[in-house]
Amino acid sequence: MNPLAVIAFSSLFLQFVPSVACAQAPAPAPAEGPVKATPTTEDPSVWSESERGHLTRQTQLTFPDRFIKAGEAYFSPSGKEIIFQAVEQPAEGATADDFYAMFVAAIGSDASGKSILSNIRRVSPPHSANTCGWFDASRTNTVIFGSTLVAPQSTDAPGYQRATGRYKWQFPPEMRVVEVDLIEAGSIASGTMTPKVLVGDGSAYTAECTTTRDGRNLLHCTLVSGQGDIMVMDLKSGLTAPLVQIPGYDGGPFFSPDEKQICYRSDRNGDSLLQVYVSDIVRNDAGAIVGTSNERQLTANEYVNWAPYWHPNGKKLVYASSEVGHSNYEIFSVVLPTTGMTEVPRRERVTQAEGADVLPVFDTTGRRMMWTSQRGAGRSSQLWIADVVAPTGPVAPVAQSTVK
Repeated sequence: MNPLAVIAFSSLFLQFVPSVACAQAPAPAPAEGPVKATPTTEDPSVWSESERGHLTRQTQLTFPDRFIKAGEAYFSPSGKEIIFQAVEQPAEGATADDFYAMFVAAIGSDASGKSILSNIRRVSPPHSANTCGWFDASRTNTVIFGSTLVAPQSTDAPGYQRATGRYKWQFPPEMRVVEVDLIEAGSIASGTMTPKVLVGDGSAYTAECTTTRDGRNLLHCTLVSGQGDIMVMDLKSGLTAPLVQIPGYDGGPFFSPDEKQICYRSDRNGDSLLQVYVSDIVRNDAGAIVGTSNERQLTANEYVNWAPYWHPNGKKLVYASSEVGHSNYEIFSVVLPTTGMTEVPRRERVTQAEGADVLPVFDTTGRRMMWTSQRGAGRSSQLWIADVVAPTGPVAPVAQSTVK
């Protein structure tokens, strides 16, 4: 998962608190070069037609009448609930919160089969900054997320920023990973109860958290060392092991469906860009995660590539990229090489609408993709969902260019 982020697209500033996600098997890659933008309009019939090889029944889930902005949503293991971050519209005469709150909602269908949310409730402390929610698969009513617990006090929090200054992620040091029992969510939201802290002491940003299915291993990113490092905590023993500690900001990690790999993104080249990586997980004889090996780089270009997420088949990822332009982030997919890194990773563009499309994720079946998009009326950042089109044959891949 990605950090508390303030991302600006052209003159329109948005705040995301992201990453950390369907492509057919394409033909051999053509000559290297940048992807050319596909002409789009705000007419839904245009982007729905352009996306029909990947997505269908694109549906908006959150709306500006309830949320000023909403984003970074994840499915529960059952697919019947989602957790997401959002800034609510304030009551009349009141001022909106400066930071994202965390929400949980039921996701179902109306009489026409259209996806809708219900029973939306806040699960984070009042006025706190929150990011990177996740359902603990081992406990039905438990969620984890990054939270400052109270309003951040830092006015000069460190962050990652592109050289243009139009793209910035802020890392409040008060951010730590917390756990909430949904039965107690009302008390948390009212401020009468404090969430349990799993990792982090408020001295350095710690967030971007997910767990293994058994709930034992807590994957997260921390700035304790002064840079973004990927760590794993064994919640049974309390021991923490470093997984990725290469200079630069490595973060937004997710376990693969078989829990043998992780994906993440990194700015380690020091060029104001981000690239997508995967590594194998190393376990000791007792089964504890102790490190990673065999790192592979899946993107190597002159763009910002972030928020990677696994498809349930474990063979490909989806991610957001500035490949079409920093005013129009789009979602791409990449197939993991099967013959080693001599094979060029095969990529495809998934979304085709004007405005940012970012933070893609799948449900556990891979039949639905949910993401954050500006394609709706007013261009506010809101949650969208679509059915994933099953592959029917080879398609032309996206060219892969090299970092310059």
